[in-house]
Amino acid sequence: MSSIISVIEKKDFLRWFLNAYQLKRRECAWLLNYLVSDDGIMENVHFVEKAEYCPRALLISTTDVDNVAFCFHKQQHVSMDAEKAFHDIRLNNEEPIYIQLNFQGSRTNPHYIAVLEDNPFIPDHHEMTTVDGLVAEMFLDKVTTNYTKQRLKEEIDKALDENDMDKFYKLTKQLNEE
Repeated sequence: MSSIISVIEKKDFLRWFLNAYQLKRRECAWLLNYLVSDDGIMENVHFVEKAEYCPRALLISTTDVDNVAFCFHKQQHVSMDAEKAFHDIRLNNEEPIYIQLNFQGSRTNPHYIAVLEDNPFIPDHHEMTTVDGLVAEMFLDKVTTNYTKQRLKEEIDKALDENDMDKFYKLTKQLNEE
């Protein structure tokens, strides 16, 4: 599978990601830095969603999400050992490696979406492609945010009508944080 995302774009993304987020496990940062240091390996790196369906995959999480910190999938074997993943990548550097990064706002992050590829290994029973899913999720987030803001505005109006300044200030603060 030849990637339409260039090695330079992938390396730039990983450098940005490593600077912007704190990973749950330090070994994951070492592993990602190793990938960035080798253009040959980066040729075979593909960022995807649902990486657990891929023949060889890394799932890496940041401290701001509840996902498992690290997981390495190879065929039907799963390991939480980052060293095992490192050695497999080093010894099989010609094989594609699929990476799923779990971090706050990943589905709407323009840096991640720019390097994200469709996962060719997702079974047919999954109707939506990665891009369709991201668009649907972005739409849902927008609708939810708009609804929340509208509800807060109505509650602010009610607090003003009732001359409840404490509630007004609390709700206004909440609205500004949305």
